[in-house]
Amino acid sequence: MSDASIDPRWSKVLSLSVHELRSPISVVSGYLRMLLTGRAGELTDKQRHMLQEAEKSCARLSALVAETSELSTLEGGTAAFNMQNIDLPALVQQAIESLPPLTDGRSVAVAHDLEPLPAFRGDPSRLSQAVASILVALRREVIGDGPLTVRGRRDRNGYEVRIGDGETLAALEAEQDGEPGIFDEWRGGVGLSLMIARRVIHRHGGRLLAPPEARKTGARIVFGETPQDSAPVSNS
Repeated sequence: MSDASIDPRWSKVLSLSVHELRSPISVVSGYLRMLLTGRAGELTDKQRHMLQEAEKSCARLSALVAETSELSTLEGGTAAFNMQNIDLPALVQQAIESLPPLTDGRSVAVAHDLEPLPAFRGDPSRLSQAVASILVALRREVIGDGPLTVRGRRDRNGYEVRIGDGETLAALEAEQDGEPGIFDEWRGGVGLSLMIARRVIHRHGGRLLAPPEARKTGARIVFGETPQDSAPVSNS
């Protein structure tokens, strides 16, 4: 999708949605806390369990609203970026080490093989979260217990991070020159995190691409352009 096809009102729609959703979610969350603390009377174990589950769902909605707000600022070009000199391979490694456990109880290991990069300019917090979001999504797609490998390589045009299981990495290595596929950011179970991640990477002069054959257990992050200071990001 080209920049010209993006409705400029899109970021305003997102911002308005955030405003309209925050108030009722806050009210529901407040009443749930009051009930759980016993301010409306004692609860049975069954009632407490039901309210706790409702509170978890309310927290998920709040997180989604926060992501919608973040997406709105990125689309509107108003998101603040703290650009500084960073060690990109070290940042990727830290993102790997900070990954949370999988919610389904599996243990999908994430190995890394990252060539050093002399200098890179970026926002360490935003970029680390973007990489972590991609890894969280890809681990969910792995069948069994993995593992995934993150491989970073320098070339004359910049730095490329390839992520995948064994078969996906082999397919990436065998891939011929050509137009890369578009990474599928419309995946269930990860909220808007992949949409945010792609836009953050774009603002760092990079692209988030799909591996060959649209495999879901892999991705390419290609850095090679000058990071952008304020321009909004749309689908490409």
